[in-house]
Amino acid sequence: MTIQAMARAAKQTSILLAAQTTRAKDAALKRIAEALRSHKQVLVQANQKDLAAAEANQLAAPLLKRLKFDAGKIEEVCLGLESLIQLRDPTGQTLSFTELDQGLELYKVTCPIGVIGVIFESRPDALVQISSLCLKSGNAVMLKGGSEAALTNRLLVDIISQASQEAGIPVGWIQLLETREDVAEILNLDDTIDLIIPRGSNEFVKYIMDNTNIAVLGHADGICHVFVDAEADLDMAVAIAVDSKCQYVAVCNAAETLLVDRAIAPEFLPRVKGALEARGAEIRGCPETCKLIAAAPATDRDWATEYLDMILSIKVVAGLAEAIDFINQYGSGHTDAIVTQNPDKAAQFMNTVDTGNAFWNCSTRFSDGFRYGLGAEVGVSTNKIHARGPVGLEGLVIYKWKLIGHGQTVAQYSGPEARTFTHKHNHKDCPL
Repeated sequence: MTIQAMARAAKQTSILLAAQTTRAKDAALKRIAEALRSHKQVLVQANQKDLAAAEANQLAAPLLKRLKFDAGKIEEVCLGLESLIQLRDPTGQTLSFTELDQGLELYKVTCPIGVIGVIFESRPDALVQISSLCLKSGNAVMLKGGSEAALTNRLLVDIISQASQEAGIPVGWIQLLETREDVAEILNLDDTIDLIIPRGSNEFVKYIMDNTNIAVLGHADGICHVFVDAEADLDMAVAIAVDSKCQYVAVCNAAETLLVDRAIAPEFLPRVKGALEARGAEIRGCPETCKLIAAAPATDRDWATEYLDMILSIKVVAGLAEAIDFINQYGSGHTDAIVTQNPDKAAQFMNTVDTGNAFWNCSTRFSDGFRYGLGAEVGVSTNKIHARGPVGLEGLVIYKWKLIGHGQTVAQYSGPEARTFTHKHNHKDCPL
């Protein structure tokens, strides 16, 4: 099947999928979880082949870690599916109601976007999360995963497609793209694809934006910061810095830069250095940092780098204002945290840092759709329209206006004897 034919099939199915009941979609999600568990052995075998080929091709260690899809990861995605079933269906929700006149009622109601194209990294678990979120929100999806996960992804799509079909979901709502040429081709399909979500580097996202007329929900680099204020609890600051960097490094919400207030740097830096190095982290520091602890000199490039590795750059700053300016210059708008006991400073930080996720006294690693209770995430958006931060179910719907009348015409509201609009606002669920 050609890419154009796949996109047309997804478009046609998206119309049918939009009309599926919550019960039908949840039944399909349950059936998918059951199918994944029953195919656990063959999934692990396919993934081991992908891993072996990737190792032979000297794939970077962080990407190898993302590629692994073992029994534990399979159980995690199944639990995620079961958690998603418990969430409210985002479609068909009445956002507002206005009585234009007696018997003429206007409703603003959520509905699916349509067909979503998602280009993601070498994470088979992301394929399950993305497709399940699209199914729950009533969207058809065209998926392009990393070529290093080809066997695993192919098998996953077959299992998900078959299981959802057995549960009564129309065929064709999930499509798999497999080559770079496929990606280039879908960028021209603005008549059938409604939204593209690219997950990758700034350069990749910019390329997608520059080469398509389709709306793009951009996920930039995860250059995340932790700022340790002069009024921080230093034990807490060490724990948060270490967790933000070391808990899992190959993800976009891991911290890449630690900012430290000059007033507490002499006391704090030796403590955090020991804790970071105990976890195997390499430290790169500004000149002031290097005077206080042994560290490799950091360059301007370090401040703008998403390492996805056990590397952390550290900069000493004069205080809150410089930290905010630094983050707004070098950050990617993903997630940034402040550690302080001063609520006024926390408020200033959270209100003025230009980021999708601003945290106070907690790890950047909490920036995640599943941890937010969104039912995992289809991606992380650093956009400032439609959706921002982890994009879950609510970021995969739009709305339509539904007007219900009883024979009214515009002519009745024109001329010298025109009826007047009441424009009464209250809450009333749309009956349709």
